[in-house]
Amino acid sequence: MQAMVYEGPYRVKVGTKPDPIIEHPNDAIVRVTRSAICGSDLHLLHGLVTDTRVGCTFGHEFVGVVEEVGSSVRTLKPGDRVAVPFNISCGSCFYCKRGLFANCESTNPNSDLASGVYGYSHTTGGYEGGQAQYVRVPFADVGPMKIPDDMEDEEVLFLTDILPTGYQGAEMGNIQPGDTVVVFGCGPVGLFAMKSAWLLGAGRVIAVDHLDYRLAFARKYARVETLNFKDVDIIPTLKELTEGRGPDVCIDAVGMEAEGSKLHSVLGVKLKMEAGSPTALNWCIQAARKGGTISIIGVYGPPWNLVPIGTAMNKGLTFRMNQCNVKRYMPHLLEHIRAGRIDAKGIITHRFPLAELPRAYELFEKKLDGCIKCVLLPHGHA
Repeated sequence: MQAMVYEGPYRVKVGTKPDPIIEHPNDAIVRVTRSAICGSDLHLLHGLVTDTRVGCTFGHEFVGVVEEVGSSVRTLKPGDRVAVPFNISCGSCFYCKRGLFANCESTNPNSDLASGVYGYSHTTGGYEGGQAQYVRVPFADVGPMKIPDDMEDEEVLFLTDILPTGYQGAEMGNIQPGDTVVVFGCGPVGLFAMKSAWLLGAGRVIAVDHLDYRLAFARKYARVETLNFKDVDIIPTLKELTEGRGPDVCIDAVGMEAEGSKLHSVLGVKLKMEAGSPTALNWCIQAARKGGTISIIGVYGPPWNLVPIGTAMNKGLTFRMNQCNVKRYMPHLLEHIRAGRIDAKGIITHRFPLAELPRAYELFEKKLDGCIKCVLLPHGHA
């Protein structure tokens, strides 16, 4: 099959790899019809996530058609269309029983970390990803959701990661009716966090970024107020907009490659002395009102970052964070899509056949041509 191949920091190509095979009775083989490039893939591309191995295939957002199932699979059959959560979860361990599918202890040898994840570093199990024509799906009776016959692949593609992630980010904010919510980052996850904040009762939603085209997209797509941190002093401005107190909820939808701080950029991104640049997280802590809530859905790598935890303690802030428990949210968010409350495919700005993957990565990484979200067509056609 044709698949994305990681060649080292900043280098990807499309190459030929062996077709995946059934390795366990509860596996399925899925022919990928749509895949996407995620901001988390850029962390891998830039060499910021440990144990990202040369030769691996990225991609944890994909939908497709079941080609083959193992002997113990009961819920799927060849021909079924499925959306596959990025978490690989067993469905029966201590965490899965509690709906914490992102913390499954059966699918990742590094059991103190997250669950297994498709197309990520070997710190999450080393599973091959979906930026390929075919992918092996373990625990096929647990994760995949059948796509309703009357829905298109692209309508549900983002149920595999970024829509549930944005929604969980808003949910973890414990938004109360009328709250002011600030979302740092106008990328795809941030956009869905904004939409979700409205659904959960926010009275005001403010988006922060530094790229004018992304801020314009957020205003149009999510109907939010926007601030460009290159144009204003962001913390005093947020205080001024909120009667001097600060927002009730701050959502970090950026993570380890945040801009805005030369110190953290040098320490974290260039020298690798921090697990990325925690600028957005620092701003959340500084901006939030006393007694407010910080929700972290931006990805940070271990082991540590420089953050003002003393300030957070003295302000009485509540922190909520996790990788997204995707399976838990899929049915609920599917109904929001059906009802027209969320136009999930409305964030897609570019589509590429798999053969043009390096160009897609370049556009997404460098934020060229108004790129918000790239979708890949592994078999070269709609």
